[in-house]
Amino acid sequence: MSFNIALSGLNAAQKDLDVTSHNIANVATTGFKKSRAEFGDVYTNSIYSNSKTLVGSGVQTEKVSQQFSQGSIEGTDNALDIAISGEGFFVLSDASAGADSLNKTYTRAGNFSVDNKGYVVSQNGKYVMTYPVNNDGTVSSESLDSTSALQIPSTMGDPTATSEVTIHCTLPADSTQHTYAGFNPANPNTYDASTSVVVYDSLGETHTATYYFVENSAVDNGWGVFVTMKDRGGNEVCVASTELLFNTSGKLVDASGNEIDQNVTTGSFIMDTSVTPNVPLNIPNLAYAPTGTDAGGNPTGVLQSIVANGAEPNQEINFMFPTSNIRQFGSTSFTVDKLIQDGSTVGNLTGLDIGDDGLVCATYSNGKTQYLGMIAMARFTNPQGLTQIGDTCWKESLASGEPLSSRAGTGTTGTLKSSNLESSNVDLSASLVDLISAQRNYQANSKALEAASAIMQTILNVS
Repeated sequence: MSFNIALSGLNAAQKDLDVTSHNIANVATTGFKKSRAEFGDVYTNSIYSNSKTLVGSGVQTEKVSQQFSQGSIEGTDNALDIAISGEGFFVLSDASAGADSLNKTYTRAGNFSVDNKGYVVSQNGKYVMTYPVNNDGTVSSESLDSTSALQIPSTMGDPTATSEVTIHCTLPADSTQHTYAGFNPANPNTYDASTSVVVYDSLGETHTATYYFVENSAVDNGWGVFVTMKDRGGNEVCVASTELLFNTSGKLVDASGNEIDQNVTTGSFIMDTSVTPNVPLNIPNLAYAPTGTDAGGNPTGVLQSIVANGAEPNQEINFMFPTSNIRQFGSTSFTVDKLIQDGSTVGNLTGLDIGDDGLVCATYSNGKTQYLGMIAMARFTNPQGLTQIGDTCWKESLASGEPLSSRAGTGTTGTLKSSNLESSNVDLSASLVDLISAQRNYQANSKALEAASAIMQTILNVS
C-alpha cells in the first residue's frame, strides 16, 4: 500500500511540475492564461471498514484549473493589436463565410494581422468575426450566427465626377481696381485675388480649377470672377465666369440694386445666365472652353479640350456662390472660409480606427470613411470550463455553457483597447517559487518510496 501512496504522490508532484513548467514556458505568450493543478486525497473503504483506523490511499489530480485573471496591458504601434480589459473573448472562425463559419473558437490573444485577401486573422490563421453594422455604424444584428469575417478593403468607392463647387469668401472693398479687358492670369497685377480647388472627371482624374477675382474699375462694388482650367496643351482656358455686384452694406445685389436672396450659380461648360447678374464676361486674354450656344443664347461646350483620358467629355460643373457667404468688407483682406466640391476619386486605405466598443472604421485617401463591422465578443458563465485547444484558443464545452453574445463595453465583457496587447497573466516570481515547492514535494515522495522499499527489503531479509 505504501508503494502506491508514494507513487501517487510522485505522480501528483510530477503533474504540479508539468503545470508550473507550462506556465513558465508561456510567460511571454500573448493572451495566455495560467493553469493551476488541483489535487484531492484518496480514501478507499467499504461498509465494513473501521473509519477510525482507516488510512488514506494517496493523492490524485482532480483537475488542472485555468485562471482567467486579467493580464497586464502593454502598448504597441499596430492598430490591429487589440487587448480586452474585462472578461470577454474574441470570436474566431475557421472560414470567412458559409456553414464552416459557424465552427467558432474563442481567444484572448488580440495580435491580429491581415492575410493576402484583406481578412483580419489571428496568429494561427483563423478569421476574426464581426457583427454587421449599418452605414452609420450602429449594429444591425448582435447574434454570433450573423457574424462575418472582418475584411479591410484596400480601396473604396468608384470615381465620382464633380458636379458642384461651392465657395465662401470675403472680398476686400479697398482693392486695386482693374478692367476685365486687361485681365491676364499670367500677370498678377491684372487681378486682385485667386484661389484654386481640385475637381474630378468621370474617371477620377484630377483637374485644378482656379478662381480669379477682379474688381471692376468701371462699376462701383463690382467684381468679375473667372474660373479657369488647363487644356491638354497646358494652356489656361476660361470655363466659367460671372459678375458679382455688392451694395454699400456688402451684400450681393442684382443689376437693379436689389439684394439677391438665392445662390449665384455659374455653370461650367454650360453657362447659366438665369440668375442676375450671372453673365458670362468677355475675356480677351483667355479662350472659352464652351464652343457653341444653346437655344437661349448661352454658351455651351464640352470638356474635350481639357479631358484627355477618355472620361465623359460633356461633364458639367456648377460653381456656386451662396449669397449669405459671399461678402465685401473694407479694411480686410481676401479670405476663403470654405471651398468644397462633391467629386471624388478611388480612395486608398490611409488609416484604421478601432473604438473601445469594437467598431472598426477605415479611412481612405478620397476623404471617405467606411464602417467595416463591430468586433464580436463572447462571454461564458463558467470560463474555467472551456476546453483548451492550443494557440491560446478555447472551445465551448458542457462545463463552460454556451457562449453569450455580447458587445465590448457592456456588462462584464470589458472594453477593447486598440494598439495594445494583453500579456500572459503568469507571475514569473510566483511560478519559480511553485516550481521549487513542486520539486521538494517530488523529493519528499521519493524518500517515502525509498523508505517503503527499505522496509520491504528488511522483511525479505528476515530468515
